[in-house]
Amino acid sequence: MTEIETVPAAERARGEGIAARVLRIALTERVVLLAVLLVVVVVWFRVLGAGGYLVAPYDVRYLGNALESMVPFALLAVAELFVIVSGRGGIDLSVGAIVSLAGMAFGFMVGVWEWPLLPSIVGCIVVGALLGAVNGALVAYVRFPALIATLATYYAYSSLALISNGNAPISTPPVVALHSLTRNVNFPEPLPPVPLHVFTILLPCALLAWVVVSRSTYGRSLYAVGTNDVAAAYATQSVARTRFTAFVMSGLLSGVVAVVTVGQFASARPDAGIVGNGMALPAITVAVLGGVAIQGGIGRVGGVLVAALLVTWLNAGMLLAFPEGAEGSRYQLLALGLVLVLSALLNTVALRRYGRLS
Repeated sequence: MTEIETVPAAERARGEGIAARVLRIALTERVVLLAVLLVVVVVWFRVLGAGGYLVAPYDVRYLGNALESMVPFALLAVAELFVIVSGRGGIDLSVGAIVSLAGMAFGFMVGVWEWPLLPSIVGCIVVGALLGAVNGALVAYVRFPALIATLATYYAYSSLALISNGNAPISTPPVVALHSLTRNVNFPEPLPPVPLHVFTILLPCALLAWVVVSRSTYGRSLYAVGTNDVAAAYATQSVARTRFTAFVMSGLLSGVVAVVTVGQFASARPDAGIVGNGMALPAITVAVLGGVAIQGGIGRVGGVLVAALLVTWLNAGMLLAFPEGAEGSRYQLLALGLVLVLSALLNTVALRRYGRLS
């Protein structure tokens, strides 16, 4: 009798072992989980489209065009990665306001002062980095809480953007011509069209960010400070300089996003990064969904990019399912809130159960 019951018991043990491994991978390997969710979202909306529940086809061309809205949020989510990973409650609520103010500076450079394009792009990015440096100085050296410091600069930068041109956009012909920076690149069928700035801006910036956080001395210092700043200080790491640099990087990437938004709108708008619900909260949501632990010290660029793609294609599908503008926006906000809660919960469970997250 004992021998007969031994086989099912062994099978159950193996089954539990497989289930435990799958659960561990799902919780600790965030890119794997996000890739699975991405496939589920695409298949689900394709099924809804085949059943006539969507107002337009959820096809490859539509998904390719949707990547245009992904670029700003993906870059800002990477910006939040630097700040959040640095620890001590690091968070940057001012990224949207930096986008607005740096974008207005870019508009003046190109459309009013008639600077050449390349110096104007460099100038815009430098403005973003300087605005981020103000945040970094307040947090790292004056030791303000990041939430309070960046909320204060959010208000300040937003106001400066609004009054810089009398609350009016800059839409002179040189600025309108910048729309060509974000035009679609058409590939042979069945490949979809892809916005040009995915190749010229998003991928190069993501690659550079990956090199900085994963393959550089600064990246090792960033994770060390975010994990335990006291231990990092004893190990002769400059905690203040590391956190300061994280906010500078956040501002620099926000300056890059400013260039993108001016090109997308063919106009330098003073409310580009703060209109509606702003850009900061969706960027934080994407970062946390991508596996960036709000406690600091944990996060990968790859997870953030896949999370940005997931949120982009989820929102694109919801726009087809709820074509009325107001209703669709409400459901998008609901989905974003649920995603934020779920991702934070997954991060907490992974850290408590396995002590790691990647």
